[in-house]
Amino acid sequence: MKRRKMIQLGTAGFGLSIAGVPLHLLAAGKKGGVINVAVQPEPPGLMLGIVQNGPTQLVAGNLYEGLLRYDDKLTPQPLLATAWTVSKDGTLYTFKLKPNVSWHDGKPFTSADVVFSADVFLRKTHARFRANLAAVESIRALDPLTVEFKLKFPFAPFLGIFETGTMPMVPKHIYDGTDFLTNPANATPIGTGPLKFKEWVKGSYIQLVANDKYHEAGVPLVDSVYFHVIPDAASRAAAFEAGKIDVMPGGTVEYFDVLRLSKLPGAQVTTKGWEFFAPHSWLWINNRKAPMDKVKFRQAVMFALDREAMAKVAWQGFAKVATGPFNSHIKFHSTDVAKYPRDVNKAKALLAEAGYKGETLRLLPLPYGETWSRMAEMVRQNLAQAGIKVETTATDVAGWNQRLNEWDYDLAFTYVYQYGDPALGVARNYTSTNIAKGSPFNNVEGYSNPKVDELFDAGAREPDSAKRAAIYLQVQKILLDDVPVAWLHEINFPTLYRSKVENLISSGIGLNDSLSRASVT
Repeated sequence: MKRRKMIQLGTAGFGLSIAGVPLHLLAAGKKGGVINVAVQPEPPGLMLGIVQNGPTQLVAGNLYEGLLRYDDKLTPQPLLATAWTVSKDGTLYTFKLKPNVSWHDGKPFTSADVVFSADVFLRKTHARFRANLAAVESIRALDPLTVEFKLKFPFAPFLGIFETGTMPMVPKHIYDGTDFLTNPANATPIGTGPLKFKEWVKGSYIQLVANDKYHEAGVPLVDSVYFHVIPDAASRAAAFEAGKIDVMPGGTVEYFDVLRLSKLPGAQVTTKGWEFFAPHSWLWINNRKAPMDKVKFRQAVMFALDREAMAKVAWQGFAKVATGPFNSHIKFHSTDVAKYPRDVNKAKALLAEAGYKGETLRLLPLPYGETWSRMAEMVRQNLAQAGIKVETTATDVAGWNQRLNEWDYDLAFTYVYQYGDPALGVARNYTSTNIAKGSPFNNVEGYSNPKVDELFDAGAREPDSAKRAAIYLQVQKILLDDVPVAWLHEINFPTLYRSKVENLISSGIGLNDSLSRASVT
């Protein structure tokens, strides 16, 4: 069936309702109105302290809050904390909390909730946050509106861990003394955010409504937000084209459709709101196995790849070639590193030096849609042109996770978030202490270099910015020489939206905490 016909049928399918919500509700709302957002896939849960995947953060980031927000330059902004001080030696952080803040059930938010969230709940449930706690000696409530974090040593990016997805505040009065994973409140999440949970019809939609007792005057600016579950990409595109969906977050529409849909009357596209996450893609290369254990083989892979063509064809221009392990949106990124332009002859020469004998390698694609399928085919072709035999071993999302968790791959696609600072989002992928089965987002490649370990540790502890820059430049140079993975692109996820939605993106984490501050004209 031709794509145009699919779109026509998809649009017709939404004639009476969308995702189970009657059309009269789509137009409902008072001064702020209603925003309809596509979410794909459906979140596995909405308790942000337990589930941190993208769809969950998109929805629950408007229910829960951290102590701080971050602008597009990643500068900390007040949220649940109104002010903070840092001791001269960088080991004592004191936060003043906003008074008169309530949970959605009306109970007061206090420093006891902060201590419980950070030192008890998230320490158990949030692996990425738990890693940051390695630098923390104690967390104390000095009074109902003052919290003190005492560090074991200076941790330079510490102020970068207080956003909603990294350190969401959870209500002590609901979770203390319970089994966090089975608490019934997980199904009806209660936060302090500008939107409140209203309803979740599985397989259809999630509805959030305005928190009329929110602690910031004039917020929220909408009455309700619906997150619609539409599994089929063509149907999502059709819903946007028909005007039934207002916001299509990055990744919910295929890249080859973005430009077409952005030209519709009243449609706009933006890549803002990903500054904190800095999505970075690469090929995992299993350093444990021959021939991938040879540096020259891994360098040959880099020279074989036509990353410029991939950015233009697969990503439709919404990506740029990565210079190495650091995304250009995070601190201390440098271009003063080894370059890997496409050079098939050089790739062949390096393969010969590495002693490559023509073994067939397994390539594991990322099962996230047509763009990644195109990437897999282009990589396979590029490597074949250089003389590397590759077979694609496609799987679903669960299979992809399992293969990487068990290191059962030769080459595999991924993309990760880098969270504004190399100590928060880069070191985990290259330090030897992060080599462990069970995660698809740690040091999956099995790379080990004591000097790199030493430099990453020094960079995290060094308070002086200039000295940190020098340390991380050394790291980048070493990694570009060793090529533990094959870096591909900085991904710019485009968000499509209707121009009637104003101020859609108002922070460095984008839709995850901005929807309530948007308005509908």
